[in-house]
Amino acid sequence: MELTNQMRAETLAQALPYIKEYSGKIVVVKYGGNAMKNDEMKLSVMSDITLLTLIGVKVVLVHGGGPEISDMLSRVGKKSEFVNGLRVTDKETAEIVQMVLAGKVNKNLVNDIQNVGGRAVGLCGADGHLIEAVMQDPSLGYVGRITHINPQPINDLLENGYIPVISTVGYDNEGNAYNINADTAASAIAGVLKAECLISMTDTCGILRDKDDPSTLIPVVNVSEIPMLIKSGTIKGGMIPKTECCLEAIRRGVKKVFIIDGRTPHSILVELMTDEGIGTMFA
Repeated sequence: MELTNQMRAETLAQALPYIKEYSGKIVVVKYGGNAMKNDEMKLSVMSDITLLTLIGVKVVLVHGGGPEISDMLSRVGKKSEFVNGLRVTDKETAEIVQMVLAGKVNKNLVNDIQNVGGRAVGLCGADGHLIEAVMQDPSLGYVGRITHINPQPINDLLENGYIPVISTVGYDNEGNAYNINADTAASAIAGVLKAECLISMTDTCGILRDKDDPSTLIPVVNVSEIPMLIKSGTIKGGMIPKTECCLEAIRRGVKKVFIIDGRTPHSILVELMTDEGIGTMFA
């Protein structure tokens, strides 16, 4: 169906209340490695983030890059090993994680934003002591537990009209680099910033009652329902830690948290600027 000018105007008018709601507020977007595999969709996400910035929303982009890390490890002959969804990270792997996330993935995203008209600056945990961490579990190696988030570098960039693009590599006082789960980092950053909302973009529709049936999407989950949904198996596997990070963000004062499908065109705009939304909201 071809959009008429009238239909376009009505769409913009319907978005006005949401523009007012989010203008001047901080929105943290967690962009998962599995959601950024398609270059065309990645460009769509960067365009949406730029548009939100142009209408006054203060967007902070926190990204992972698991598939890129696995690909680089494979190239150098290292096998990826995971325990409870966390990558076992020896010293060499930590260096590769730092190189891939803070270097390749981060700078590519910054470049993508700037190519669609946005202004972005890349950060990692070392910049301004942004993410301080310690070893979470010796058996996992250099997997980090966040001990402190310094919001000053992020706020400085936001105040000057830039989009902070943050790679989730943390550091300790001895200069060791730590691989930090992107959902965990995004939750902590959103909490420290007192963000209006946190959007977790992944490769699933949200919380489904039947994992094989997208029509069973649960649009709203109350935090009090989460233990029951985990016990019943509705939330399971890799969705459990994502859900726990969403819950932690709400505990830290983030008003709304969403899990949405990053493979859907303009999913951020649909979730924030329409009545229907497309993912699962935690409240």
